[in-house]
Amino acid sequence: GMPQFSLAPILSMCLVVVIIFVESTGMFIALGKITEQEITPAKLRRGLLCDAGASFVAGIFNTFTHSSFAQNIGLVQMTGVRSRFVTACAGCMLITLSLLPKAAFLVASIPPAVLGGAGIAMFGMVAATGINILQEANIADRRNQLLVAVSIGMGLAPVVRPELFAQLPQWMDPITHSGIALATLSAVSLNLLFNILGGADRGQLVRQPASH
Repeated sequence: GMPQFSLAPILSMCLVVVIIFVESTGMFIALGKITEQEITPAKLRRGLLCDAGASFVAGIFNTFTHSSFAQNIGLVQMTGVRSRFVTACAGCMLITLSLLPKAAFLVASIPPAVLGGAGIAMFGMVAATGINILQEANIADRRNQLLVAVSIGMGLAPVVRPELFAQLPQWMDPITHSGIALATLSAVSLNLLFNILGGADRGQLVRQPASH
């Protein structure tokens, strides 16, 4: 029969890509902190364009979207290697492995315990970098502490209590199954409520007595 056009999967995939962009943005900022380089909007736009371009090419070859991996940020922090030449060489190695199935068996033969041990260290370094970035905020403020606490709790919810969102519509699964998306939505919303809207009101109340 004739192919049918369905809008729901397209919107769902667009939502997934937005979540990937949110995740990538956090990693770009963390990488900038590690390498002591300011992440300007132009650099951020270029990074997201790379993710989008890779996902576009992936779609042509009928595979999934591509995104930046947090493990790589932890690897930069652990090794201190910040050269883009190393990244390009690693990419060439991955392409070579994909063309040589026998060589790929060498990578697949690495014991899971070894990968798990390396993963613990690398993800831990990502968390440490995030904590370091948080220190630049006014974390001593009780409202900011509540903001961070609630956002971390929301981020852990899909892992610790996935049944919390069982009654929500299925189209929300890309958000409710992503700890990064939930933590980001929580942090942005609470920051808007506490520090932008609430902060402006609080500032006016503080300034009023001084004006008299």
